[in-house]
Order: sequence, then C-alpha cells, then structure tokens
Amino acid sequence: MKTERRSALRKLFTSAAAFMGFGLVAKANGAQSAADEKVVNNVTNFQDVPLFAGSTRLGNLVFIAGKGAHTAPFEIKAHTEIVLNELERELIKAGSSMEKVLKVSVFLNDIADYKGMNEVYKGRFGKKPPVRTTVAVAKGGVPGDSLVEMDCIAYI
Repeated sequence: MKTERRSALRKLFTSAAAFMGFGLVAKANGAQSAADEKVVNNVTNFQDVPLFAGSTRLGNLVFIAGKGAHTAPFEIKAHTEIVLNELERELIKAGSSMEKVLKVSVFLNDIADYKGMNEVYKGRFGKKPPVRTTVAVAKGGVPGDSLVEMDCIAYI
C-alpha cells in the first residue's frame, strides 16, 4: 500500500514538475538546458556572505523576494503602494509583469490594515488576479518597520 502511494505521488510530482517547467525531470541525455538553470538577481549580503536574492528565475517561473516599505509616512495605503511598485520593478527586471503573477503572499503588521491594503491592491494585477494569501504576522511585526510585506511568483 505504501509503495503504491509513493509511486503514485512520485508520478504526480514528476508530471506537475514537467508541466510547470521546473526542469526537475531528468532529460533523456542527462543534459540540463539553459532554461532550467537557476538565475539569481540582486543578491543581498550579510557580513560578506550571500543572504538572499531579490529574485530567482527557474525555467519560465520567477520568484520575487518579499518587499517592504521602510519609510514614512507610516500609513498602510502609502506602504502598500510602495511595496506594489517595488514588486512591479523587480518583475520587469526579471522579464515578467504584474499581469503574469500567479501567487502573492501578503504579510500585514496589523490585520486591522486589511481593508486599506485591499483598496490599493485591487486592480494592480490586471483582470485576472493571482491567488493570494494574507496573514497578520506575530509578535515583532514585519521586519524593518514596514506595515506590509509582499512576495510573489510569476511566469515569464
């Protein structure tokens, strides 16, 4: 029973990975195409050691790191506008756009800001908006005094 389940899961994962362009499925000749190579941009270092990238591309997918607003005014609508503009800039640098975003994660410093964030967020991703997860962070809040942070996954 366990073997059958593992086999079925392995087939499902392999099919999904191939469909999504992850390049995780072995090629017949064992070679990896250039489209399957991981491309990392805008690396942030900490004590001269790479810490994280602003974006990473693999195949036709691009992953944009969390963007926050670390400036005044400390008001949710202003911070949401700053964050969405940063996401858009990073997507364009990576060869994508807001209309090609598949998934957005939103991290609010305070869930009471949900309505204000939505007012600025609506319509920014075109007529076919991406799926979204919104959560309020626990103690300590969003890093860097931002009222909101967002990351996303898009295609090219």
